[in-house]
Amino acid sequence: MTSLPEDLSSLISEDDRGTAVKRVQEAYTEGHISHEEMDERLHQVLTAKTHSELVSALASLPEENAGTTSTIAVAGGRIQRRGAWRVPRTLKVASAFGRVHLDLSRAVIEHPVVDIELQLGTGRAKITVPRDAIVDVEDLRTGWKDSLYKTRQRSRPGGPKIRISGTMGFGRLKIRHARR
Repeated sequence: MTSLPEDLSSLISEDDRGTAVKRVQEAYTEGHISHEEMDERLHQVLTAKTHSELVSALASLPEENAGTTSTIAVAGGRIQRRGAWRVPRTLKVASAFGRVHLDLSRAVIEHPVVDIELQLGTGRAKITVPRDAIVDVEDLRTGWKDSLYKTRQRSRPGGPKIRISGTMGFGRLKIRHARR
């Protein structure tokens, strides 16, 4: 579940409620709770008004699945992902020589935060993010050229946060927001 505010008596949003429902359903699907317990907890979640009521409904459930980590690695050549591909929670991309093109504009992004770790030697990298994404490149280290990215002046709330980290040798990273 997303981190809850310090003030547990504050009112919950529909996103908080939806996340809690999903967590209860996942616990049932994975066999951590019985059908009757799922019904009780769902009733608690659906009638909750404050964060403290949500916390008590989710008490003793296993931690939320943090998602998966996938690695794409090549010594030379091209790494390309585009279209409707499923983006893992953490994506590690390693290439000694060659080009990398990750197009997330039509990808299935199920996590509010996606970490992309780049380990690139030479060659160019291009990442296209969804139009409403928030991009963080503070943990990216470049050796030769700086990355090309302009922060969007107006972005709609609710998009995923894409955190790009790692190291780039002699290539250049270009990040752009999708136009549609």
